[in-house]
Amino acid sequence: MALYNYTIKQVENMLHKKEISAEELANLSFEQIRAVDGDVKAFLTLNEENVKAKAKKLDEEKTYGKKLAAIPGAIKDNIVTKGIRTTCASQMLANFDDPLYDATVTEKLANEDSLMIGKLNMDEFAMGSSTETSSFQKTYNPWNLDHVPGGSSGGSAAAVAAGEVMFSLGTDTGGSIRQPAAFCGIVGMKPTYGLVSRFGLVAFAPSLDQIGPLTRTVEDNARVLEVIAGHDANDSTSSKNAIPSYVDALVEDVKGLKIAVPKQFLSEGVSEEVKESVKNALQMYELLGATWEEVSLPHLPYADAAYYLIANGEASSSLARFDGVRFGNRSDNATDMIDMFKQSRTEGFGEEVKRRILMGTTVLSGRDNFNEAYFRKAQKVRTLIANDFKAAFEQYDVIIGPTTPTPAFKFGEKIDDPLTMYTSDILTVPVNLAGLPALSVPNGYTEAGLPLGLQIIGKHFDEQTIYRAAYAYEKATNHHKKRPNFGGASE
Repeated sequence: MALYNYTIKQVENMLHKKEISAEELANLSFEQIRAVDGDVKAFLTLNEENVKAKAKKLDEEKTYGKKLAAIPGAIKDNIVTKGIRTTCASQMLANFDDPLYDATVTEKLANEDSLMIGKLNMDEFAMGSSTETSSFQKTYNPWNLDHVPGGSSGGSAAAVAAGEVMFSLGTDTGGSIRQPAAFCGIVGMKPTYGLVSRFGLVAFAPSLDQIGPLTRTVEDNARVLEVIAGHDANDSTSSKNAIPSYVDALVEDVKGLKIAVPKQFLSEGVSEEVKESVKNALQMYELLGATWEEVSLPHLPYADAAYYLIANGEASSSLARFDGVRFGNRSDNATDMIDMFKQSRTEGFGEEVKRRILMGTTVLSGRDNFNEAYFRKAQKVRTLIANDFKAAFEQYDVIIGPTTPTPAFKFGEKIDDPLTMYTSDILTVPVNLAGLPALSVPNGYTEAGLPLGLQIIGKHFDEQTIYRAAYAYEKATNHHKKRPNFGGASE
C-alpha cells in the first residue's frame, strides 16, 4: 500500500473499519522513507520512536475520531517542535536540538492526533527557490532527480510527492509553498495573512510569512487547513475571524464563477508550455460553467523588486538575534567580542542568507537616504499592488494564472545567478505583498514529464471559494492522479 494512492478521508474510513491501524500507517511512512529518501533527501530529522509510541497508543485506545487521527505528516524545519531538532537548514542552528515549546501549528496537529513523522529540508532560513541553499543537503524532485523540487519548502513538497507522508506544512514568504507544490505536482495553499498563527515560526520576513499545507489532493488540503487555522493570542497578527468548514465548500459546481486572468501573468518570461496549460485550464472552466476575462493589474511588474527590498529589509532585522550570544552558533575562533559577532555570523550563515542580510541592512540604513529611496518606496508600491487586486476582486471571484513561469529547472541552472533565481517567484510574490490567499493545483505536465501548477488567488479570508474552484478543476481532470515513478511502494 502506498500512502500517495489514498486520501485522508479514505484512510479515516479504513481506520474505522479496522482495515488498517495507526501502527501500520506509521510503518508505511517510515518504510517509504527508507526506500526513497536516500534519493529524494526530503527529511533532516526523523521522529520515529515518538511516532510509533503514539500510534501504538491510538490503536490501544481505538481513538480515531479526530480530524487527522493517525495520519502521517511532516513539518518544515523552520517551525519549532519541542524536543525535536529545529535547524532552519542552517549551521547557525545546527545544534538547536531541543526547542522548549511547540509552535501553535505543531500543537494543533498533535491535538488532532496526527503522526508527526519528522522535520523537512528547506532553503536556509527559507531564503531560496530551489532548496539548494540548505547547509545540510539538497532535496531532489521525485519526478526527475536531476531537477530541483522548488523552494524554500522543497522538502515539504518532495516528501508528499514521494509518498513519504500524506501531508506536510511549509511556509510561504514569496511563493515558497506554491512554487514547490507546482514543481512537484501536488496541492499547496498559502492562506490569507493572519489566518494561521506564526507563533513558533522562525521569522524571515514577518509581514509576509505564512504557514500552510501541502497535500496530494484539494480535499486533503482543506482538511489540514481547518486544523491549523484560527486565532492565537500568542500571535499579534492573528485574525479573529471564525474558521468555516473548508471541506463543506468542496462542490464540483462552479457555474457563474467569474475568473480574472491578468495579462501580466502570461507575458514575457513565461514558457509556452506553461501558457498552454493555463489556456487549457481556462477552457475546462468554461465547460464547467465559469466565465473568464483578461484584466490588467498594472503594478505587478514592480512586485518582484518591491518584494525583495521589503523581504530582505525585514530579514536583516529578524536575523539580527543570531549573533552568537543570544541565539545560534558561537565561534571558537574569535579574539574579542566584536570579532565574535563577526565570526559567529560568518561561520553560521550561508552565502544566500548573507547576501540578503547585507542587502536588507543597506536598504534600511539612513546612509544616502536609502531607507526613503528604497524601503519606504517599496512599501508604497506594495500598497499599489494590493489596490490592483482589490479593484479586480470588485468584479471577479478569483484570479487565475500559472504558479511558476517554467517547470522545475535543473540543479545548478540558477543558483549561481541570484537575479535569475529570484524571477522564479515573479508570479507568486504579489500575493504575499497583498496578504491574499492563493493555491497551486496540478495543471498538467511538460513533454519531458515535469509537473505544472495552476495558481488560484482569492479575496482575503475567502479560502472557501479558492477550494471550490480548485476542487471542481481537480475533479474534471486527471492531473493529480499521476505519480512519479522512481521506486518505493506503488500499489
